Amino acid sequence: MDILKHELVPHHEILTEEEAEKLLKTYNLRKEQLPRILVDDPVVKAIKAKEGDIIKIVRRSPTAGESVMYRVVSREII
Repeated sequence: MDILKHELVPHHEILTEEEAEKLLKTYNLRKEQLPRILVDDPVVKAIKAKEGDIIKIVRRSPTAGESVMYRVVSREII
């Protein structure tokens, strides 16, 4: 089964280096300030993300239409 195609799994994508820099600059953040997602998360493995990558997660919402969240791939949750 391809977990990326399951209806309950939101869309995940790895940001390019340029997109990540723009995101951090726009919101005046450092990577360390982003929420984390573990390297052994099944979706992280499926999209072949590595530690330090920033993942964009787009969830469908009945009230907001779409909800976008960013997480940094980490070996541990702090």
